Amino acid sequence: MGVGQFDTKAAVVVRDDLATWQRLNVTAFLMSGLTAQAGQGAIGEDYVDGDDRRYLPLLVQPVLVFEAGATKLTTVRDRAERRGVPIAIYTREMFSTGNDEDNRAAVRAVPTQELDLVGIGLRAPHRDADAILRGLARHP
Repeated sequence: MGVGQFDTKAAVVVRDDLATWQRLNVTAFLMSGLTAQAGQGAIGEDYVDGDDRRYLPLLVQPVLVFEAGATKLTTVRDRAERRGVPIAIYTREMFSTGNDEDNRAAVRAVPTQELDLVGIGLRAPHRDADAILRGLARHP
């Protein structure tokens, strides 16, 4: 199934000036937020190989990955807020923390417009997702 065959679109936007390990780390953390918010219907069945070994289920729909500069990430956040679309965020400060509690404290300490966003994840109806992601380039 392609992206257009689902009622929603899942996407991650990462900052274009991050190191490769940071892009991967941000993407993984944002996907955990999207998966948690998506609910059971967005998760498939366990995978089973030919020897009956079980593997964890995955998200049932494709995830689009985009890259953008800092200003565009702020635009994405603002567009999502205007449309009432919940998002997952990752800020630069979170690279220097070591646990979830410290991550949340790092975000809490900064006013919305001053967050140094390095990644945003969202899962929304196509129309909303397309409007929020308009103008972004897919990650190479």
